[in-house]
Amino acid sequence: MGAQSAGPLVVGVDSSTQSTKTLVVDAETGEVLARGQAPHTVGGGPGKESDPRQWWRALGEALAQCGPAARQASAISVAGQQHGLVTLDAAGEPVRPALLWNDVRPARESARLIAEGGGPEAWAERTGSVPGPAFTVAKWAWLCAHEPAAAAATAAVRLPHDYLVQRLTGQAVTDRGDASGTGWWAGSTEAYDPEVLDGVGLAPSMLPRVALPGEAAGTVRTDELPLPHGALVAAGTGDNMAAALGLGLRPGQPVLSLGTSGTVYAVTTRRPADPTGTVAGFADARGDWLPLACTLNCTLAVDRVAALLGRDREAVELGGDAVLLPFLDGERTPNLPRATGLLHGLRHDTTAGQLLQAAYDGAVFTLLRALDQVSGPETAPGTPLLLIGGGARGRAWRETVRRLSGRPVVVPEAGELAALGAAAQAAGLLLGEDPAAVARRWGTARGAEYPARERDGAAWERLTDTLTDGAALLGG
Repeated sequence: MGAQSAGPLVVGVDSSTQSTKTLVVDAETGEVLARGQAPHTVGGGPGKESDPRQWWRALGEALAQCGPAARQASAISVAGQQHGLVTLDAAGEPVRPALLWNDVRPARESARLIAEGGGPEAWAERTGSVPGPAFTVAKWAWLCAHEPAAAAATAAVRLPHDYLVQRLTGQAVTDRGDASGTGWWAGSTEAYDPEVLDGVGLAPSMLPRVALPGEAAGTVRTDELPLPHGALVAAGTGDNMAAALGLGLRPGQPVLSLGTSGTVYAVTTRRPADPTGTVAGFADARGDWLPLACTLNCTLAVDRVAALLGRDREAVELGGDAVLLPFLDGERTPNLPRATGLLHGLRHDTTAGQLLQAAYDGAVFTLLRALDQVSGPETAPGTPLLLIGGGARGRAWRETVRRLSGRPVVVPEAGELAALGAAAQAAGLLLGEDPAAVARRWGTARGAEYPARERDGAAWERLTDTLTDGAALLGG
């Protein structure tokens, strides 16, 4: 298979909440030569937790599905779900299951940290973000408060992608993109913040080294996976940063991603700092910035509403005045960690299809509200939205975005963008190129184009009024 390729082979990995995906890609052309996927499990109960060792097993299974191509790879990069708290003992074994990004139990610790750190404005100016319950610093504070024995047994703290990189290379390495979602890496200094670390009882020695953009983490030093010993390992990054790489984003191009969570983001050259906490001022994987807003309730929440109504997810009907805010898991944007879903405006003539459409509207509305804050000064008003994620393939999702945004939409043909972005990072490391330029050469952002349609101002107004007037019922 390698002989048929135009250039060397690289592996891109996407270790997400639900599964690990692997792609073997021709570094010159971007052609995907092999792919694999293995599932993860997330524990039940009040929290969202996973054993990090299953990510490693899933990586091995997914690579094995790639066959001989994986063994011919010259470089590999790992993209991982952001924010997760991986605690390791002195032997490098997990102390307890990892707390995942969508675990909202640290809401109280988040509020305390914000107050003790001088308030939202001070946090935004220092770290670029206000540390909501998703942020790793809040999860560590929760662990210290609720499981002090586990915290005391912790010798090292890692993010999910860091854990996999360490097992690949034997090196404790992260990157600026994923580190920017911890709450203890400061965008203002591009380094770990000693005051934040002191405040939560973390020694800098417990954290991985932050690699520079384009720097290798090391080489493959394990014999447990079907990879060549000595292959280059990139620093990796967070899944959103990897998707931005996978699209070859330039400043000014907004992205709306429809998955288990919903996200809007754009690359900008200016360091963001939003004191409202709506926008996380992340760094990207290259040296620029990736302001991002994330909702907890997106495709799964709307699918749940469809199931309750006994309807196919595409069986929507326009019309009616019903408003549905599908905050079934609590919500992050707006910051309502204890929220439940809210239905308002039912009439005798409201149909099940209209209720399902209202669920789509509610999910898309919260993302589009954050879009203006995410878009940097480089973004022109009529710039098309790049629509990605599993939901982008659905007509109901696409048409809801068009109707509520009033903007043109492009749906890239390429899927698995986080894994593709990781592959582009590996190719950039191997070839000495800008990984975003590599992805642009691969043509990953090409896809179907849909023109702008008239914005539904009436629906937008109903949603705005319901979110404002229903604040007490939403339990924020």
